[in-house]
Amino acid sequence: MDGWFDLSMPWWAFAMRGALAYLGLLLLMRLAGKHAFGEMSPFDIVVLILVGGTLRSAIVGDDRSVLGPFIAIGSILVVDTVLAHLAAHSVACNRLIEGRAALLARAGAVIPGSLERHRVARAAFERGLRSRGIRSVEEVAEARLEADGRMSFIKGASHEREAS
Repeated sequence: MDGWFDLSMPWWAFAMRGALAYLGLLLLMRLAGKHAFGEMSPFDIVVLILVGGTLRSAIVGDDRSVLGPFIAIGSILVVDTVLAHLAAHSVACNRLIEGRAALLARAGAVIPGSLERHRVARAAFERGLRSRGIRSVEEVAEARLEADGRMSFIKGASHEREAS
């Protein structure tokens, strides 16, 4: 137990480093785009593992104590809770933190350039359709890439065209 609680820097440094790492990673992930967490590919999983390993040293440095990482994790959880509270109570904060949904298809057709703009592979879009029992985009009234990176589909475009 020798050194388990001997911090290599002041406790507040762990708290600040944890909070800054969380906010910095949140910013980078928002800049990377919505699709980063929607449907995780093996590449996305590798990136997450590497990010976690890389941020470890940014958060705790050379500290080998048991206490340091817990202080940093505590600060990360506090920042996460505060941001969740702000997002729940402010539309502007929610948009800033989570972003907005993006329209991918409407009335049975993919909006030109929308898949490319949001880095959604056509194969992933079609896989999303099939996973919801939709055979083709012609059956879709609206498809969106939600702020959390998942695709949502509203059926009905083919029926709307038949009625007109």
